[in-house]
Amino acid sequence: MSQIMETLTNIAADPHWQLLAADDPKKPGGADGGATGGGGGPVPGVTPALPPSVSNPVNTILAWTAGLGLAGAVLGGLLGWAFVAVGHNTERAQLAARGKQGILWSLIGAGGIGVTSALVLAFYNMSKGGA
Repeated sequence: MSQIMETLTNIAADPHWQLLAADDPKKPGGADGGATGGGGGPVPGVTPALPPSVSNPVNTILAWTAGLGLAGAVLGGLLGWAFVAVGHNTERAQLAARGKQGILWSLIGAGGIGVTSALVLAFYNMSKGGA
């Protein structure tokens, strides 16, 4: 393992490797990190962005999907509470037990939908370049 670390240290300290990654202000776009095009280093200064004709419909679809999923989870929870109430009042233990399971799974489903939609929207917004 120490040989790997020593090799990586030697590569990082080698002035030739540092020159390859250096920004050259003489090239177009080099002084400002490639914002004007070109770029001085080996990595171009490109900001990824989706066109608005694609971005707006995808945002709408993602928001509707998350909203409908959460609405379904709330409806499932309400039906679960109704089953618990009917099951206890009519002495149907199986109906009450299924209602309690429905409430639990509605909560788990709502949490999963919320976390998943937040992650998808976060990654989607990252791919748009933070816009």
